Amino acid sequence: MPTADDKEIFEEQIAYYRARAGEYDNWLLRIGRYDRGPESNEKFFSELNEVREQIRRFNPTGSVLEFACGTGWGTELLVNYADQVTAVDSSEEVLALNRNKVRSEKVHYAQSDIYQWQTKKIFDVIFFSFWLSHVPPGRFTEFWDKVRSALKPGGRVFFADTLASRSLAAKNHSLFQKDDSISLRYLDDGREFQIIKVFYDPGELTARLNELGWRVSVKSTETHFLYGSGEVQ
Repeated sequence: MPTADDKEIFEEQIAYYRARAGEYDNWLLRIGRYDRGPESNEKFFSELNEVREQIRRFNPTGSVLEFACGTGWGTELLVNYADQVTAVDSSEEVLALNRNKVRSEKVHYAQSDIYQWQTKKIFDVIFFSFWLSHVPPGRFTEFWDKVRSALKPGGRVFFADTLASRSLAAKNHSLFQKDDSISLRYLDDGREFQIIKVFYDPGELTARLNELGWRVSVKSTETHFLYGSGEVQ
């Protein structure tokens, strides 16, 4: 069960991503506070393309549920493969940006806290990128139970996230603030927020998910990203 502290930080995290919506893509584009110079930026883009290639190989066809869809990095990829995509996010601001960016009739959008969101539909694929690291440690199992419950028999999962690479963060961000799961984040206007940020080791994450009944393999690029795919055992 989530603790009071989990709930408080989780709500602050939602507020942060709502407030950050208009500047979120600066991270993906490596501009402003995220510009680490040509060499570092080139490595970022190269490794992000590695993740895109893994998604292509995974081939997320059929009905796809995307958790924490954000401004549309993953949604843009999914519509190339899926018959339909249900994209869920707690922020109306990022959903508006996603909708404007993707512009696909394949996508149905739902604004909801992921833990509160419910559906009777089950999906061929569940996808989430740069989300697992923001799941409170005390809700890790709960989240994966939710994923399991929304998958069809034989359904598959794909996820991607960040490694603990200092060069991924904004120049005025630290990896950790209070402990190894809480980070301090700033907006361009100087406002600060605490968010949940858990960095996973691919091997340890694979083992943990296997213990929860998943047949999943987690791998990583050289420096920046991890990605995993699989199914329920």
